Amino acid sequence: MAHAHTVKRYSGLMDWLTTVDHKKIGILYLLAGGFFFLVGGLEALLIRIQLIQPLNGFVDGQTFNELITMHGTTMIFLAAMPLIFAFMNAVVPLQIGARDVAFPFLNAVGFWTFFFGGLIVNVGWLYGGNPDAGWTNYAPLSTGFSGIGADYYAIGLQIAGIGTLVGGINFLVTIINMRAPGMTYMRMPMFTWTVFVTSFIILFAFPALAVGLVLISFDRLFDANFFNVAGGGNPVLWEHIFWIFGHPEVYILILPAFGIISEILPTFAKKRIFGYSSMIFATVLIAFLGFMVWVHHMFTVGLGPLGNALFSVSTMLIAVPTGIKIFNWIFTFWGGRIEFTTANLYALAFVPTFVMGGVTGVMLASPAADFQYHDSYFVVAHFHYVIVGGIVLGLFGGAHYWWPKMFGRKLSESLGKVTFVLFYTGFQLTFFVQHLLGLWGMPRRVYTYLPGQGWDNLNLVSTIGAFFMTAGTIVLLINIVLTTMKPKDQPADPWDGRTLEWTIPSPPQEYNFKQLPLVKSLDPLWEAKMKDEEVPAAEPLGPIHMPSPSILPFTMSVGLFIAGLGIMYANHDFVNQSVEKFFHSMIPVYAGLAIILISMFLRSVIDDHGYHIEVEELQKEV
Repeated sequence: MAHAHTVKRYSGLMDWLTTVDHKKIGILYLLAGGFFFLVGGLEALLIRIQLIQPLNGFVDGQTFNELITMHGTTMIFLAAMPLIFAFMNAVVPLQIGARDVAFPFLNAVGFWTFFFGGLIVNVGWLYGGNPDAGWTNYAPLSTGFSGIGADYYAIGLQIAGIGTLVGGINFLVTIINMRAPGMTYMRMPMFTWTVFVTSFIILFAFPALAVGLVLISFDRLFDANFFNVAGGGNPVLWEHIFWIFGHPEVYILILPAFGIISEILPTFAKKRIFGYSSMIFATVLIAFLGFMVWVHHMFTVGLGPLGNALFSVSTMLIAVPTGIKIFNWIFTFWGGRIEFTTANLYALAFVPTFVMGGVTGVMLASPAADFQYHDSYFVVAHFHYVIVGGIVLGLFGGAHYWWPKMFGRKLSESLGKVTFVLFYTGFQLTFFVQHLLGLWGMPRRVYTYLPGQGWDNLNLVSTIGAFFMTAGTIVLLINIVLTTMKPKDQPADPWDGRTLEWTIPSPPQEYNFKQLPLVKSLDPLWEAKMKDEEVPAAEPLGPIHMPSPSILPFTMSVGLFIAGLGIMYANHDFVNQSVEKFFHSMIPVYAGLAIILISMFLRSVIDDHGYHIEVEELQKEV
């Protein structure tokens, strides 16, 4: 009777609202992150249209401030992060030979809190008053000069940050505790290693952001004085809090992209990753040093020569482990039998593009030079070479590489290469010239400029490049739609891969592995194929325990959403007196908190043991 638990199965929308399956949650992250990526891309295109010529009146200054704030916030927090979590969910349990993540329920909580937090950040597009203090939300702009948009930013990112933090903890525990028998740390795939290290960074970096956002909220909603000079506060404190999170955040984003590249290049070079051990130590060193460089964003604040010098040295030092990775990637495809698939084109383009972003980063690490570059378009060009030329190219490559595994269908190689040419050409046109604009004196965050300063033609070229990137994204969307119409006909190993995710059907069964694999080497599938064998099983065929789906993660997140809106509008003035009385009475806050507490209570008292898939059912499946 131990296995006689009732099996809960839903279909349609209810299936997606209640799922705790890491593969489906990965798809939810992919859909949500893809949506916000399109929103952030549209905001970027509107920014470039405004700057296409001097004295343009396409949007006014206030709208422009909202666009640049929402573009940066959306792309960093609501697009890049969830797209990375999409691949973490879809791939990591498969790579380590696990049947799920350590805490499936918590995994669903992570997604839904991120999603509803992202909705709060974007509420201003519907009701007016978007965040307008820049994606860094500097005080006193955000505390004394912004409207309710700054509350959308602070409350929305606090809720979304809960999802990221619990996701990071979940993957730490998953990788530590749920690796297949024989998979030591030094046999883990590079993508899993980068996710492991990234999860540690999330664990230590995101609490700093959470504290800062709480302080901003207290200043705005309860008249505290953390960043108010007149009340004894200090706005520079926010810069320290933000950047002690913000620079590790760059590595939270780029390290998984490094891991994706480190999976794609060996597969399509038909070689083991060069210098595996040094790649791991370089990853760990980057994460360690990443917490020691935040002041390079603040060289012009006036911290003095000693502070600037120390952080200048630490910033330059982080180029060493990054350089180790670059050389290892070059040696991986050097002498290999390279296949120029779409995924590999993104990987090959990633290497020189990220190098250029790194070189300009070393330039910015010099305080004397940074006084000239600071707040110019040179900085904009630098971080877009890292974010777009690094992270987005890595994510696009990962999408083409793992799409067959996630969906059982392969994206069109022809359309994929069209996307690559359009997007990469547009990227270089858009951002390379921005280095020159910065060196020629164009400040960032300006919504217009006077003619005759040497900026006109370069801004025109930059905007043309943005249209190329838009065209490439449209082709990618067409590719996805057309691929979705195809049958699920992909084999388990469409790319002749090396790691465990390619040993199971595409897409995988709900339990991933009928029998947990026994890992004896770094590339278990590749070595098994070389011996004309299969990856051995570590256990006999037996019943598989599965967690039950639950609506509670969704309802808890809805409660947070309602309470967050209630807190923001508790002191807001409305034209309609009934609406104002409703929010001032704190009814939404109490209602949201009640939904959260009831959901937590039900989670605590309902004894749900999950269910088992019996051997007979497993034997029926091919």
